[in-house]
Order: sequence, then structure tokens, then C-alpha cells
Amino acid sequence: MQPHKPIIVVKYGGNAMTEDILRQKVIENICQLQNYGYKVVIVHGGGPFIKQALTDAGIQSEFIDGHRVTTPEALEHVEKVLKGQVNGALVKLINQLGYNAVGLSGKDGKIATSVKRMHKKVVDGHIEEYDLGQVGNVVSINTRLLHLLLENDYIPVLACLAADVHSNELNVNADMFAGHIAGALKAEKLIVLTDVDGLLEDKDNPATLIPRLTLSDIIKLKESEIIQGGMIPKIESCEIALNNSAKSAVILNGTDPDQLIAVGKRESVGTTIYP
Repeated sequence: MQPHKPIIVVKYGGNAMTEDILRQKVIENICQLQNYGYKVVIVHGGGPFIKQALTDAGIQSEFIDGHRVTTPEALEHVEKVLKGQVNGALVKLINQLGYNAVGLSGKDGKIATSVKRMHKKVVDGHIEEYDLGQVGNVVSINTRLLHLLLENDYIPVLACLAADVHSNELNVNADMFAGHIAGALKAEKLIVLTDVDGLLEDKDNPATLIPRLTLSDIIKLKESEIIQGGMIPKIESCEIALNNSAKSAVILNGTDPDQLIAVGKRESVGTTIYP
């Protein structure tokens, strides 16, 4: 019987996805986490590729507070990019490196069930709701297929698409999706790749890295606006994971692939968040 191995879920995206040489190294180092005794799951988005595909199709992108409005027409292109282009390329690369990847989305095996998301915003002291179209929030994760693959040394590569209970397709924020997957799998770590070395007290000064946080620290860091902008969904992803049984979450610099190997070696790197 195979001994129990801890699970690492990696949220992959950003610059680490768009530059060819960097992409190869990042994916190679993610896969190498298997060599350090971990089972590995990859969750990805594809923002830059989706933007290009919608532009090519003549579909104008609309955003509400940074969230992409996804019409049924746009969703067709989003799915083609995420499943056909990005997911397929990642699976091919992982297999070429000598590992065994399986490309999936949250719809496969009903891994992720979601509900349509209405974006809430405070306007003049009261809450208004905005319809984001075919955008969803994850409400449940079925881990059966993922465990089956992991037990047989496959690397699941998950695109952030899901469906509701009526099989209506929905696009899900990749950070949030990764948090739910990590929580449901009771992952040892969720690794969220971004373009900085972790959470910085001063976003312009790499020397102000905050190496360790707990969930209770996050509220005051948001209030003091140390957590701001693009770091907000990264932190929220970590909160989802930790509130749903993941043991820790790490925010790393995806443009420095050696940080992934440091995690594999159980070294302290980036910003680690604990429950």
C-alpha cells in the first residue's frame, strides 16, 4: 500500500504563464515537487489569453471592480482558451517532462459545483448588485476523481470552469477556485504564484516581506491597506483554503521558479499563512 503523501495545490498564472522560457521552468519545478514527496495538483486561469481571444473575436471586455463580465458569447471563447489552448499546452509540457498529466475542468466528474455570482458593491451607503453574466462562485467540491488520479501518480491540471446543479456553465475566478480545491483536498499547502516575493508591508520595497501570517492578522492588514489591489484575491484564495481544512498557504514569486524548489525542501520562502 502506498504511504500517505501530502498534497500541494499550485495556483498558476500571471507572467509565469506568458513567457515561454519561464513557463517551462516553472512547470518543471512544480512537477519536481513530486520528487520531494508531494502529490501535486495545478489550477490555472488564462487572463492574458482570454483577453486576446475576445479582442480577436470583436467582443469588448467589460469589468466591474476588476471582475470580468462574461456573456454567453464570451463564455464560449473563455472555455476554448482555458480548456483547448492553456490546459492542453500545460498537459503537453508536463508529459514532455516525463510526468503524467491529466487535463480537467471543474465540470469533469462534477468536481466543482457553482452558483451564479452577483457582485455586490456599496454605492451611496447601500448595497447594489451587479450581474456579471456567466460567472460563478464554487459551493461544493467532489474530490473523488482527483484522489483517484493522485493515488496513481497523475498530476491533475484544472481549468477554472464549473457548472451549477442544472449543468449551466460558469467561469470561476482562478484564485478562488484554487482555494476551494486546496481546502477540499485538505492540502498540506496551497501555493499561489504571483509577481512579487510575497506580501510586502511596502509594495515597492522587497525588503519588507512579511514571512508569516495567521488568518486573524489578515483583517488588520486589509484595514491598513497593506493588502490591496491584485493581492486581495490572492489572500482571499488562501483564506478559502485555510477555512476549509488546508493546513497552510504560501504566496510565492512565480517569476523566481527556485522558490518552488525551496518549498519542496520545506524551507521558509515567500509569505506563509496559517489558520
